Amino acid sequence: MTPSLHSAPPAQANASKPLVQQRGDYRYFREITTRWMDNDVYGHVNNVIYYSWFDTVVNGWLLEHDLLDFQTCPTIGLVVETQCSYLSSIAFPDRVCGGLRVARLGTSSVRYEVGLFANDSGQASAQGHFVHVYVDRLSRRPVPLPHRLRQALETLEVTP
Repeated sequence: MTPSLHSAPPAQANASKPLVQQRGDYRYFREITTRWMDNDVYGHVNNVIYYSWFDTVVNGWLLEHDLLDFQTCPTIGLVVETQCSYLSSIAFPDRVCGGLRVARLGTSSVRYEVGLFANDSGQASAQGHFVHVYVDRLSRRPVPLPHRLRQALETLEVTP
């Protein structure tokens, strides 16, 4: 006999909450405008939008620093991991400020950490990370971070 879904023990919640980050914990900031369509039926921004904002903050920084040429660059960054902790609601028409820092620089990878701050709040409403592995555009094999990129990323680095 197969047990029913109702008889299964409840899943264990993660007992440890993330340490809520402050604006001062980040090195770069990008303003993001919420849109009416970002809200879901529960009256707050849908979770998938947060990942879009992470992408906007990271790639916005790369473009502003002339480090991303997505059409011709021989080396490209592929996202291999993302994570987000939702700490408090954001909803249209809130203003969002995305903070960016680098937590780890590897030979061919970088772990970006992003904090999303609603309006003038000093505490993150959401925070998470985003890992890029840099690969050769054609072979898709990992390659060392280009020197100029590594130098720029070092300006965003934080020490634990």
